[in-house]
Amino acid sequence: MANRSRIRVHLTFFVFILAAISYLDRTNISIAGVQLMPEFGISNQELGYVLSAFLAGYGLFQIPAGWLAKTYGPRKVLTWGLVWWGVLTAAMTLIVPEMTNAFMLLLVVRFLLGVGEAVIYPGSNQFTATWIPTQERGKANGLIFAGTGTGGAVTAPFVTWLMVAYGWREAFLVCAVIGLAAAIGWYIYARDTPEEHKGVDAGELAHIKVGLTGVKQNAASVAVPWGRIFGSKDVLLLNFSYFCFCWIAFIFISWFFIYLAQARGLNLRSSAILSMLPFAMMVVGSISGGAIADSLTKTRGSRVGRCLFSVIALLLAGAFLIIGSQAPGAVLATVLLALGAGTLYFAQSAYWALAADFGGPHAGVVSGFMNTVGMLGAFLTSSATPWLQNNYGWTSVFFVGAGVAVAGALAWLVIDPGNRVHHEEDEQVIA
Repeated sequence: MANRSRIRVHLTFFVFILAAISYLDRTNISIAGVQLMPEFGISNQELGYVLSAFLAGYGLFQIPAGWLAKTYGPRKVLTWGLVWWGVLTAAMTLIVPEMTNAFMLLLVVRFLLGVGEAVIYPGSNQFTATWIPTQERGKANGLIFAGTGTGGAVTAPFVTWLMVAYGWREAFLVCAVIGLAAAIGWYIYARDTPEEHKGVDAGELAHIKVGLTGVKQNAASVAVPWGRIFGSKDVLLLNFSYFCFCWIAFIFISWFFIYLAQARGLNLRSSAILSMLPFAMMVVGSISGGAIADSLTKTRGSRVGRCLFSVIALLLAGAFLIIGSQAPGAVLATVLLALGAGTLYFAQSAYWALAADFGGPHAGVVSGFMNTVGMLGAFLTSSATPWLQNNYGWTSVFFVGAGVAVAGALAWLVIDPGNRVHHEEDEQVIA
């Protein structure tokens, strides 16, 4: 056992890198917004529309992305996605204020970028369902979703440095090149199943197969039980709770840098430094939360390890949002709000682990459905945040977020983690 290969671990780390790159490409505009807004003459609200355009494309294409991942496998689909992100990120640099309908072009390019990025998490969860035993999915998803925090944390100082030295367009070009390089590396090293990877030895293959919840044949050959997926109480409750999760997460992902600059009066460099902290705490919360959830699931069952643990995480996040928004100084406020982001991400791996468990061979579709609903929350908060800020002040943004956290926690209380939308008899029906 000590000498068996660990290709699944290497690939999980690779997916973590891809997730970080996806967040680099999606959040760079939040940092560039401080230069882009005066250049194009747009307001906070209009920047919110640009951010929402990405989320519209991202959210609308989650289920198709899940179907693509199931049908063509995560190796090809994630490679296509990375190339798409790189091209669209580079395309942003071609838009100048003098163009006719320049603002509309910003919306269109960001929408298309969202379409391409839609594959990242359905693709990664299809990988998880095929490569990662159930008892390791909390840790695996914790590492993968640490890419969210890592990408967000790196984006602020990295893009700020490039912007100050060269300009926001040059920063976007560098991001594009990074994505294209990752596409090449992923395609060369990854495979859709453990059986296809030459580096997987018999010991690792046996370890993976014993712990899988899924089918006994290739996922692409099994019909999707659409009715059970869309009609499952537990899938719908999980989706609603993830809507709440994403509402809160995207306050940080889309607006925290601007919050520090506008509400706390920090300059560009100070905002870049402090805005790293919530994302760093997302990394800590995601990895440690995944490990804790797996441990509790192993010793106390999924009800405790997935559901009750997530209830506590969301309630703690809501409390820190309220306390942090009232803090008198920028540093203290950032620390407390960052703790809110970190405790929120304690629950991240549980959503995706349970989506993989629910879906089995249809994990990409189930997780795509979940992420569609989650991105509706992200879409709404990207537009609601500037509206709340304009009408009621920045404090209201975090108070509303706390209320949403409570709603998400309540949903976890009534989810049955033992539900499965895939039944063995489905394997006799060819899609």
